[in-house]
Amino acid sequence: MNKLSNEELHNINGGGIKLSIGAYMIIGGAASFIIGLFNGYLRPLGCSASK
Repeated sequence: MNKLSNEELHNINGGGIKLSIGAYMIIGGAASFIIGLFNGYLRPLGCSASK
């Protein structure tokens, strides 16, 4: 078994999509915001708070 250097480790290509966790969080947050925007526009609900 050979020990790889840092440069060799950075040059390894895997089989998956190369996105970081932060990118998935940004994409998920944007999708949630857009879905909520459409939901609020198509189905506006008033405040139901009672005192």
